[in-house]
Amino acid sequence: MSTNNTFNTLNRRAFLRNSSLAGGGLLIGFNLFQACKPKVIAEPAIDLASLDYNDFNAFIKIADNGAVTIFSPNPEVGQGVKTSMPMIIAEELDVAWDNVYVEQGILDTNNYTRQVAGGSQSIRFGWDALRQTGAAAKQMLVSAAAARWGVDPSECTVSEGIITNAAGETLGYGDVVKDAAQLEVPENVPLKKTSEYKIMGKDTPNVDIDKIITGKSLYGMDYKTEGMVYASVMRPPAFGQKLVSYDDSAARAMPGVVDIFTIGEKLRGLTESVPRITSIISDSDKIVVLANSTWEAMKAKKAIKAEWEEVTKAESTEEHDKILTSLLDGNKFETLRSDGNVKKAFADADQVLERTFESPFLPHSCMEPMNFFANVTEEKVHLVGPIQTPEGTAGFVAQLLGREADDIHLEMTRIGGGFGRRLYGNFAIEAAEIADKAKKPVKLVFSREEDMEDGIYRMSIKYRIKAGVKDGKVTAYHLKEAAVNSNMYGLVPNFFPAGAIENYQVDTAKYDSNITTGAWRAPYTNFLAYAEQSFFDELAELMEVDKIQLRLDLLDNVKPEEDERIQYSPDRMKEVIKVAVEKSGWGKKPEHVHQGFVNYYCHNTHVAEVADVEIENGEPVLKKITCVVDCGIVVNPLGAKNLVEGGVLDGVGHSMFGELAFKDGKPTANNFDKYRLLRIKDAPVVETHFIDNGLSPTGLGEPTLPPAGGAVANAFKSATGNRLYKQPFTKTPELLKVPEKEIIG
Repeated sequence: MSTNNTFNTLNRRAFLRNSSLAGGGLLIGFNLFQACKPKVIAEPAIDLASLDYNDFNAFIKIADNGAVTIFSPNPEVGQGVKTSMPMIIAEELDVAWDNVYVEQGILDTNNYTRQVAGGSQSIRFGWDALRQTGAAAKQMLVSAAAARWGVDPSECTVSEGIITNAAGETLGYGDVVKDAAQLEVPENVPLKKTSEYKIMGKDTPNVDIDKIITGKSLYGMDYKTEGMVYASVMRPPAFGQKLVSYDDSAARAMPGVVDIFTIGEKLRGLTESVPRITSIISDSDKIVVLANSTWEAMKAKKAIKAEWEEVTKAESTEEHDKILTSLLDGNKFETLRSDGNVKKAFADADQVLERTFESPFLPHSCMEPMNFFANVTEEKVHLVGPIQTPEGTAGFVAQLLGREADDIHLEMTRIGGGFGRRLYGNFAIEAAEIADKAKKPVKLVFSREEDMEDGIYRMSIKYRIKAGVKDGKVTAYHLKEAAVNSNMYGLVPNFFPAGAIENYQVDTAKYDSNITTGAWRAPYTNFLAYAEQSFFDELAELMEVDKIQLRLDLLDNVKPEEDERIQYSPDRMKEVIKVAVEKSGWGKKPEHVHQGFVNYYCHNTHVAEVADVEIENGEPVLKKITCVVDCGIVVNPLGAKNLVEGGVLDGVGHSMFGELAFKDGKPTANNFDKYRLLRIKDAPVVETHFIDNGLSPTGLGEPTLPPAGGAVANAFKSATGNRLYKQPFTKTPELLKVPEKEIIG
């Protein structure tokens, strides 16, 4: 599997050094990802005590008292990078974690690349460069101490920020920080062996945990500034509609209202110049209410009488269902991969199995609704809020307002849930247009209803999977996808079982809808894993072979060294399968425990999951999921376990209950009274196991979600005898009934 090597090299010019800090500190700034941009220059002398971290990005700050501050540049969306990325630097720097302070960096495209929270790639892409910056800083400090003692640096050792020479003399980092600042940045610094780790691999609490549990200001919703007003926006009540006219006289008379106006002209101009924006921002004008509080703004908005007209078709779920079926039955597909001759293999097959799997639209259901702060002045555009793509969003705002990129100052807050929704900064772009027109600092806030009614949803998809069997072996496999809107987040043609079956084809088709869709947690795979893994279980039943052995036999056929397109490792996949069988007690549980198995690869990580279901009061009840993960080196086991469990539970909840339907272009649910999420009583125990192989880290925020639905579906099949082909599973309650003989038993 290929990797992006541009992230793995350390460029000496990417270090920022200041040898004359008045406070006696050493400032080492480093591009935590690419470290290859040539424009990085040293900052002017500054008093360390008055250092404002917003003036810098991605650096280590060492004070003369030995305290270390590490700035984390990536958005923190609950995946823990604000803790784990500084842990990597601190490990190679060899300081005591208790002496490390962590701060959130701001957007800085001069010093950073890939300041993104998406795709579970932050640690994977930053791994080598993060270690190198810590190791280089450590070597500079050791060299300074060695020079003071008149010894060779090789004679010195370091432990938790204390340097010791062969004679037993010691100096702290703070003692030599001024001298170290005078030295050249070293090249080719050796890195620690995994056996030498003191910080990585140890359970480490989230650096923000105290602030989170005590309600300190961290999130976008918490941000306030002097003179700020609140904005609430009235948008079209259904997709495909636009504003005709409105009467705001009653709203203007309400307490706290500052102003009411429309936005849309600049946004329309942006959608015309930036194609990506057209799929996430309506062409209609929108009505903005500015008030002294969110409550006053939202209350006044309800008093506005607006007239809307339909300009494009008002779509409904029933129509989508028919359209997707028609696409699957048709022949207008884009072929993403084609091996061998699928048509001939099916004609020659002894047995053929074909099944269709269906999934609905899903909202992102972030705990923190969309919000963003904007203040547009002649000097700069100040943006603050929760965003997964700060650089892209800042670029859109610059184009919207006709400003230079350097005019945009964007600060990232902690994000109260993203799951892909905050990849799309339409709410930040709206805030900027509102602030530009209002000439005031503005905080735009969505209500929960607005969040769900004007969302960017996981698309509705249908998969049709067909397999052929000849002489007891799988000889043909054909996967078709029909999706509402872009197939950008659809099929992944080079994941398993690519390379495992001689005649293999993957096709995709789409229907263009005016309903906005985009990435939803674990894009590409969040529904495909369930469909594929349910299908393999049924295929094993048809072939009358062991379900797990079928998967292992197929993996034996994969030769990644002969096919560079293959993105997964058959050996690593077989290992997670082996451990999952062992840890889950597969096939060894009492008769009343029904198990379902899956294995899957996505986001560069291999996962196997086993679901345990028991019969209670005549119904199958999910009790436990055993999850085995190969994500390489685990930087923070505590945080990693949280990610695994959260992903599994999210996958269980949405496969069981999640569904957002549309009628006449409008969602049928706009709050959690009608949209069902996983509840505590429904949550299974999640038992987590990591494969310890010493390999570089891969993704972890998303890979455990996709397999969960398949594990549950296969366990329910074992318990009820019924195969599930639609999500959510509760939509077909008749298939969740346990046979009478099972109840009696």
